[in-house]
Amino acid sequence: MTTEPAVAKNQRSTKILVIGFVVSIVVCYGVAAIGGLATAGAVDSWYREVAKPSWNPPNWIFAPVWSFLYFTMAVSSWLVWKADRFTATRPALAWFGFHLILNAAWSLLFFGMKRFDLAMIEIVLLWVSIVVSMILYYRFSKLAALLLVPYCLWVTFASCLNYAIWSLNRIG
Repeated sequence: MTTEPAVAKNQRSTKILVIGFVVSIVVCYGVAAIGGLATAGAVDSWYREVAKPSWNPPNWIFAPVWSFLYFTMAVSSWLVWKADRFTATRPALAWFGFHLILNAAWSLLFFGMKRFDLAMIEIVLLWVSIVVSMILYYRFSKLAALLLVPYCLWVTFASCLNYAIWSLNRIG
């Protein structure tokens, strides 16, 4: 009896897992790129003149923090997908896809359209969508849910910052 079929099956399985991981990375960083396009021009132009609270972090901190968070989102989604390869996990991953749309929309509203008010409403929806993602992910992988905790905390902070900037820059 030979083990070649088992080895071949294992290699295919490993290949599928790697492809799934790469897809997860590409999707999450694709969303990051959309947000980055909306943000990049604003940060060095009109956003410099916007009134900000004293506790506003320096601009350079956002890129490494978001890079880390998008990586944890990608790994988290991959862990969920890996748990059942998109059969039982489909609703959780579809919700996460919706959440990624909200993630990109915030940058477009805040930086692209300069609508701090609409961005404030949207970031609350984003925060809720992260919490729902964590709950849905927990069913498949506790680690996947835990990997979203730093993201949830950062968006909590970003919500406070969004509110402060909106409050400081309201006209009338």
